[in-house]
Amino acid sequence: MPSETFSYLPPLTDGEVRLQVASLTDRGLIAAIEYAQDPGPRDSYWKLWKIPFVDHPAPEAVLAEVDQCAAANPCAQIKLVGYDSRRQGQVVAFVVRRPQ
Repeated sequence: MPSETFSYLPPLTDGEVRLQVASLTDRGLIAAIEYAQDPGPRDSYWKLWKIPFVDHPAPEAVLAEVDQCAAANPCAQIKLVGYDSRRQGQVVAFVVRRPQ
């Protein structure tokens, strides 16, 4: 699905995902987790997993929530989104988990 930031690259490893989450929090972006069962390239609205991380937690906390979302939705793709509160919009989004 070529519709997110890293869609033309091979899937990210766990270490690369951890570095991207750290980059989001270092830049002051608000991380959110979204998921969808069978998204198409024009599906702009995925379901939100819990509430966004407005308190800028450690990357391990965000990744733990990604794992919980994957466990609760094993057939879904899971996307990590970074929102910029100053620009009032989404500035980065990429899939962190795909169904097995």
